[in-house]
Amino acid sequence: MLADLKFRTTLELSLFIDHYREQNAYLSIKIIFMKSCHILFPRTIILPASLFFISFILVSCAGQRIAMRSLKENIKKELSTQQGTFAVAFEDLSTGKKLLINDTVTFHAASTMKTPVLIEVYKQAAAGKFSLSDSLTIKNEFKSIVDGSSFSLDSTDDSETELYKHIGEKRTISFLVYQMIIVSSNFATNLIIELVDAKNVSATMRELKANDIHVLRGVEDGKAFAMGLNNTITAHGLMMLFEKMAKGKTINPAASQAMIDILLDQKFNDIIPAGLPAGVKVAHKTGSITGVHHDSGIIILPDGRKYVLILLSKKLTDEKAAVKTMANVSKLIYEFVTK
Repeated sequence: MLADLKFRTTLELSLFIDHYREQNAYLSIKIIFMKSCHILFPRTIILPASLFFISFILVSCAGQRIAMRSLKENIKKELSTQQGTFAVAFEDLSTGKKLLINDTVTFHAASTMKTPVLIEVYKQAAAGKFSLSDSLTIKNEFKSIVDGSSFSLDSTDDSETELYKHIGEKRTISFLVYQMIIVSSNFATNLIIELVDAKNVSATMRELKANDIHVLRGVEDGKAFAMGLNNTITAHGLMMLFEKMAKGKTINPAASQAMIDILLDQKFNDIIPAGLPAGVKVAHKTGSITGVHHDSGIIILPDGRKYVLILLSKKLTDEKAAVKTMANVSKLIYEFVTK
């Protein structure tokens, strides 16, 4: 294999090394040293030196694969301590390396569907359908997707209750979106979905190639729930959404950053951020119903590197212990990225 790798000029070798450095940033110091060989050594030395370096690259790549397999085994071992079904999707945005476990298994979305709704709001605002500074009237009356009959939300079933005290008043779209994400307000969510339409949310997911994310309705539509008409996700679908957002490719760079800024203010931090150092930022959205706990988002390291992590679960028998286990998985991945 190595005998087939020939470089007619030092420029060709330099270009090869530069390409490799883009894919393997952590080897940049060794690569820079090799490039110096073009100046320090005569041409007769360059090819043997390059072959030695390429051998080093191949060994390093094998080491990375072994480390990734070891991480996957450790994660599976950690998750095996709990009863339930789990999914993990991890992508290091610096290297493109991915780790996937049950990433195409379908889960009830719970409140993670609020991230797709957030994206749809910014998409429609960018298209000029409304301004984020526009106001909506607060009303507790919504229509079931089954038959159009009316239903209302109960504040005791919501994670945010203040909004229920202001029925009949107006609040800006930006305020409602913020509450939908940071405290997972169901009331705010239903008001926003009524504005943008759940069908448009699902259509946008298809445009973003997140085909296995389906947003059918708002929250607490009892008739729809009874008929199995639920919002659903996969770890792979959410990974794709957050990857695009982290790269500034969701709608546009400004919208991507605005959504990340909202997600950074998340108030529920029991899973992905729980075991991470204080200097690590997590832009994320959680979700939970009985037997289900999810967390999903972008982890931003102090040095600016980013990775995406999606942790999903269902059929949990000990929810508190499962949440702790998922937090441990997050810590394992953080340690892998930063070692």
